[in-house]
Amino acid sequence: MKISQLATNKSVPMTTERSKKLRILVVDDEPDNLDLLYRTFRRDFQVLKADSGVHALEKLDVEGEVAVIISDQRMPEMKGTEFLSKTVPQFPDTVRIILTGFTDIEDLVEAINAGQVYKYITKPWDPEELRGVVQRAAETYDVLKQRTEELRRAHIQMQLLTVLVNVSQATSHLNDTLIPIAKAFCETLAADGCIVQLVEAGNLIESKGTYGDLGAVENSLSQDPLTTQAIATREMQSCLNIPKDPTLSSLDYYQATGTQAHLVIPIKYRETVLGVLSLQWDHPCNLGEDEIKLIHLSVELVAIALASNSYNKTNE
Repeated sequence: MKISQLATNKSVPMTTERSKKLRILVVDDEPDNLDLLYRTFRRDFQVLKADSGVHALEKLDVEGEVAVIISDQRMPEMKGTEFLSKTVPQFPDTVRIILTGFTDIEDLVEAINAGQVYKYITKPWDPEELRGVVQRAAETYDVLKQRTEELRRAHIQMQLLTVLVNVSQATSHLNDTLIPIAKAFCETLAADGCIVQLVEAGNLIESKGTYGDLGAVENSLSQDPLTTQAIATREMQSCLNIPKDPTLSSLDYYQATGTQAHLVIPIKYRETVLGVLSLQWDHPCNLGEDEIKLIHLSVELVAIALASNSYNKTNE
């Protein structure tokens, strides 16, 4: 697999990647405790603060998922366990820790058994002990996110492959396969636009399927240098951060379409290029190794489907 040397810059990831500092949320209605929690963890984590369960829920609505939540149990309006239970549906991978000043056993046991609390710490807490607990909680979060991502990738891989097989079996005309294939790739890989365009004798022809909202789907790939290179070299070409590439960002094609990340892969059957798959995003992105493998495997199925349809058409 060859990646175009035009594109070495990467920005917003398409897959989940750990930043330098994980984010945690600390919740306590006592200002001194809240400030102490902030100071305890600010060097190792990006720390968000809230002085009540209600405000913490509002903070999560704005900020999104955090790795760990540390919440006081006894707070006005909403107990810590009640607050944490409300975060489970939207943020199942977040690890939750309760701080309690007394033995409120019934609430804690119920919350732990329901999977809403990872651990409880009694007040006054030892800062070093709490750091250790939170560090282990962050490691647990990393493992959970990795497993969630693996399951997500397996699901989208099966979903895409199922669509491709169904399309190849259900359609008898070559052009009928192109739009469903473009739609399957676009939706599965969260692209803003996808083009599947056929090639004959090394040149793009009019037959193509497009899907998505990006302006690129209305433009000809013949104006795009990555497409030209992909056909000529029979290898995948990509630029995942076009605004940082002076060669591509200055081209009319990318200025007109608003494309900021572009991947083009030739659809080959027995070394003959039958077409190209163009995936385009309106923001810079990363493609993980698993996404690349999924694209290659899926394109091989597309090539078989196109070759089969071409053979059937020739022999009708």
